[in-house]
Amino acid sequence: MEFALFCTRVNVLVLLLALCTPYKFIQSPMDFGPLNLLQATNISSLDFGRLLFNSPSAVLRPQSPGDISMLLSFLSASSFSKVTVAARGAGHSIHGQAQALDGIVVEMDSIVSSIEIYKKEEGENGFSYADVSGGALWIELLEESLKFGLAPRSWTDYLYLSIGGTLSNGGISGQTFKHGPQISNVLQLDVVTGKGELVTCSPTKSPDLFYAVLGGLGQFGIITKARIILQEAPDKVKWVRAFYDDFHTFTKDQELLVSMPDLVDYVEGFIVLNEQSLHGSFIAFPAHLDFIPAFGSKGHSKLYYCLEFAVHDYNVKDINVEKVVEDISRQISYLPSHLYSVEVSYFDFLNRVRMEEMSLRRRGLWDVPHPWLNMFVPKSGITEFKDLLMDNISPDDFKGPILIYPLLRDKWDTNTSVVLPKEEATAGEEPVMYVVGVLQSANPSDCSESCLCEILRRHRRVVETATTGPRIGAKQYLAHHPSPAQWRNHFGRQWDRFAARKSRFDPLCILGPGQGIFPRIYSATSFI
Repeated sequence: MEFALFCTRVNVLVLLLALCTPYKFIQSPMDFGPLNLLQATNISSLDFGRLLFNSPSAVLRPQSPGDISMLLSFLSASSFSKVTVAARGAGHSIHGQAQALDGIVVEMDSIVSSIEIYKKEEGENGFSYADVSGGALWIELLEESLKFGLAPRSWTDYLYLSIGGTLSNGGISGQTFKHGPQISNVLQLDVVTGKGELVTCSPTKSPDLFYAVLGGLGQFGIITKARIILQEAPDKVKWVRAFYDDFHTFTKDQELLVSMPDLVDYVEGFIVLNEQSLHGSFIAFPAHLDFIPAFGSKGHSKLYYCLEFAVHDYNVKDINVEKVVEDISRQISYLPSHLYSVEVSYFDFLNRVRMEEMSLRRRGLWDVPHPWLNMFVPKSGITEFKDLLMDNISPDDFKGPILIYPLLRDKWDTNTSVVLPKEEATAGEEPVMYVVGVLQSANPSDCSESCLCEILRRHRRVVETATTGPRIGAKQYLAHHPSPAQWRNHFGRQWDRFAARKSRFDPLCILGPGQGIFPRIYSATSFI
């Protein structure tokens, strides 16, 4: 046993020497004891954004968290090594965040998905929960938990994302106003730190690591298991969409709905720019649409807005969901005769984006560049941000949705690593902020490389205008910044804490090179 361990250590040291050479000589699988490092593939340098293609020197397909621990233990013990490591879940990042140029990509889907459901007894304190592996997908957790009549409380719009991936960022959707982001619905994590330590952490056990990893952009550890809070799953969902031609009325009604968490279970919305954004958003919404907006002429576009909310139906005798929806609808000021509602299964509602994905795949429009931009915007700055955004896009040619909906600050734990906009000091505590998702597609057939670069340039201008200076005060969500200095500005007063956590849990900056926050170093130091 000791001899085998010695051989493994020697083999990994040989690997480190190999990876430190200027040549990518790994041309075939390399067996280093229990670590089977593979030649880099196209997948390992590809993500959903299709904007960056940074190729690693090798790929690790671990069979257990122990394999990840062994790799990181040796790398952290070898201060001469230049090797970095990125964990890749479903590869749904936009700017190469899960890539590792000349490093090692850990493909988390190679660990067999494990999902264990615990359903609490009636009268028992605490929560029902699921213990689920970090590389499993949210759709897998939904399918398994529904067998027990349960489901997670908080979601993302798209479910074919890994558990560890969304928890490393935040995880938001229309339920966030009610239950908080996905990172606010976690009881416990198993994490492999940048030093190779396997740690089980929670709010009461190794809490610094627990909160660092949640929203930590993969900088402190790789999530290998998470304990997710579950609730009773409804049978059906009443799904409602209403149209507006005035932005202030639209946002006012959204804010009204998020103030009614006892009645409303989901609130989102989107800007209707053109015919494509109108009809593309109704692929999964099975209702006849007789809304025919006048978008105006080219260069003089008129904008419309769609408010979206949902009410869960548990088939409880004393609750008439139709009446609940009617009562809510009477309180909002949508365009007359332009409210539409449908009843769908809970599963189909949560998996609604899959239908849109399948439609795009059939037309060859899914595997294209996605220059997306996501922003958190204070309530006080949302109108100015909308105007800024419209000044930097062409409504006539825009392809994809622009989501916009409110969140509540008190549902976010400030101990996590997520960065939120600062509250408006002069107005006191501002409970509402907005998320704006500019989810643009750039089909190469009608958007050349120069077109794509222009989109990215405009996005950078929006970010700089919205985040620098007090007028809007926004922050990027799923952030991308070109330099460490700009990352410091992004974190602001949270930088010292973020950097101290990095020094503690990944002192050699091995993890998460694709984010571009910390350069790889060769001996432990401080970043503060």
